[in-house]
Amino acid sequence: MRTSVAAQGAKLDKIEIYTAWWCPGSLKAKNLLETLHIPFREIDVTKGEGRVEEMVARSGRDTVPQIFIDGEAIGGWDELVGLKADGQLDRLRQK
Repeated sequence: MRTSVAAQGAKLDKIEIYTAWWCPGSLKAKNLLETLHIPFREIDVTKGEGRVEEMVARSGRDTVPQIFIDGEAIGGWDELVGLKADGQLDRLRQK
């Protein structure tokens, strides 16, 4: 697990993202959040036993990325882009 550099000391909505190193959508999602200065906690499903099962139990999906905002599953890359397009990620930006 890693916390983005932008997350250090941040007191904003909690974002968690389940990723895999080989997944283009995971990389794009992380890059988008970092570009927007939105803090997140990364959980790489390839680096620990049981992480895939945990992700599936929480999201009901077995694909990465899976993104959670304040514990609520929002989906993956496509859903994240939709939130950005709707302006809903603006409230999460670190000033």
